[in-house]
Amino acid sequence: MNLKDYFNRTQGVGVLATSDADGNVDAAVYAVPHVVDENTLGFIMRPRRSFNNILKNPKAAYLFLEKTDGYNGLRLYLEKCGLENNPDKINQLRRSRHGGDEERATLVYFKVTEQRPLVGDKEK
Repeated sequence: MNLKDYFNRTQGVGVLATSDADGNVDAAVYAVPHVVDENTLGFIMRPRRSFNNILKNPKAAYLFLEKTDGYNGLRLYLEKCGLENNPDKINQLRRSRHGGDEERATLVYFKVTEQRPLVGDKEK
């Protein structure tokens, strides 16, 4: 599946699940990722629990529930593959502003290690 096309044409809500080095789990609502290429996504992350978890444990999962009837969407299994702190690049990618600690945001790159439908086991 072409993730760039999918996220450009599909509305919905996303949840990023992370855990720290001890396995303590967190889940947070996140915007649609920035698709760098077919195997790489980027999320703008502020210095909060999800970001701190990623620094300790590079694995995460992103669940995307489409805004449709039923349970359609994706589960993407991710592994951190890079960090970028360039404020110009981050501001260029930013879709909205939330105030607060935006200047301390980091662009976190993830490699997509597995892709599955939201419900069921069949890979897309």
